[in-house]
Amino acid sequence: MKIDILTLFPESFSYLDSSILKRAKENGILEINVIDIRQFSKDKHKKCDDYPFGGGAGMLMTAQPIYDAVKSVQKDNSHIVFASPSGHKLSVAAAQELSQKEHIIFICGHYEGVDQRVLDLLKPQEISIGDYVLTGGELPTMVIIDCLSRFIDGVITKESLDEESFSSGSLEYPQYTRPQVFEGLAVPDVLVSGNHQEISKWRKQQSEEKTKIVRPDLLKNE
Repeated sequence: MKIDILTLFPESFSYLDSSILKRAKENGILEINVIDIRQFSKDKHKKCDDYPFGGGAGMLMTAQPIYDAVKSVQKDNSHIVFASPSGHKLSVAAAQELSQKEHIIFICGHYEGVDQRVLDLLKPQEISIGDYVLTGGELPTMVIIDCLSRFIDGVITKESLDEESFSSGSLEYPQYTRPQVFEGLAVPDVLVSGNHQEISKWRKQQSEEKTKIVRPDLLKNE
C-alpha cells in the first residue's frame, strides 16, 4: 500500500519510522510519503491560512495549497481521507476496509480546520477517532494509519488480530509474562497449568467479564 500524508508539519511523523511500521516499510509492505503542503502555496510567504469569512476565532487553512497538493499525487486508484471530529468514528470494520486500498492520501487539517471547498471538491472520507477535538490532524492521521496497517498482510500475525480487543465483539483478556510473581502478585495458576482447554475457557470468561464492566455497550450491540 502507498500512503501520502499532506501536512503543514512533516516533522510530526517521526513515529512512522519506528517499530512495526518501520519494519513494514523496510519489507516493502508499506510506502509512506510525508509532503509539506506549504510548498504548494502560491503566496510569496508560503502562507496557508487566513481569517474565516463571517468572523470567528482562529485561522482557517486555505483551499488552494491543499487542493494542489492532493492533485500532485492523486491517481485513479487514490482514496482520500480527512481526519475530522465531524467524521464517522473509526472502527475495526472501517480500518479493515481502508487496509484494502491501494493508495490513500491523508489531508491533515490544522488551526480551525480547512476551507469547506476542499471537502466539496475532493470529497474525502471523513474519519473521527473520538468525540473530542485536537489542535491538528497529524495525531489522528497517525492513529488511523497505525490501525489500518495492522490489517495489511505481513504487518503483524493473523493470531494477534484474532485475539485482540474488538475482534470478537469484546475486550481482550488479561495477559502476563515473566516473572511468575511480581510485587506479591502471581500469574493465575491456569495460565501455567499447560491445560490449553482450561486456558481458553479462562480467557473467554475474563474477556466477557471485563467487557461487562468496562464496555457494556459492546454487549448491547451484539
